[in-house]
Amino acid sequence: MGDAVKPPPIRLDHLTLRHGTRTVVSELSGVFAPGSLTALTGDNGAGKTTLLRAFAGLHPPTSGTIDLGGLAPSDIALLPQGSQLDRAFPIACRDVVALGLAGRLGPFKGIDAAQLRQAEEALAAVGLPEMGKRAIGALSAGQFQRVLFARLMLQDAPVLLLDEPFAAVDTATAADLLAILHRWHKDGKTIVVVLHDPEMVSLHFPQTLHLAGPNTTWGPTPAWAPRAAA
Repeated sequence: MGDAVKPPPIRLDHLTLRHGTRTVVSELSGVFAPGSLTALTGDNGAGKTTLLRAFAGLHPPTSGTIDLGGLAPSDIALLPQGSQLDRAFPIACRDVVALGLAGRLGPFKGIDAAQLRQAEEALAAVGLPEMGKRAIGALSAGQFQRVLFARLMLQDAPVLLLDEPFAAVDTATAADLLAILHRWHKDGKTIVVVLHDPEMVSLHFPQTLHLAGPNTTWGPTPAWAPRAAA
């Protein structure tokens, strides 16, 4: 983790969130322990993305609280769904990755040659060497997701929130990105990942928060998470 801030517990106290006119999370209480790796599951519309956005300060609670333990906004990195990101903008891969440094550089500092080299090194670490000058619009879905993981590397935030990071990527890419995720977990980062694949949840995520209205459950994955078919 380098010199990144160590994550404190993230505490939810009777948290209620609305999306439009609909309540999607109601009276949710619990704690994400420091360095925990949690799958966030539930049906479409259950409030998974809304909850991640609330953690990142992008969606105000209707009631209740989220106690981030004093974390600054730059200490929380949100990776949104790839389908929500505009890839038509003419920007190179290494420039997208270098944006991960923005929180530490401040609003008026540009990216220098050394930081571009950091971006190139992060791209190599995610399996995209010599792709720094390639436009993001020319990438496959899997390659673009690797670029976004490289950007997270440079952000080096103690809390990572990922919304369906393995959607629309091939099996090899998913395996590579899972390996990176496990390295971050080993480094002590607190990680929350929106997932729909019960087998992936069962095999790779020790904790699961399953949003299901009044039937919401939260705890160790082996105790109750949906199991993959044999």
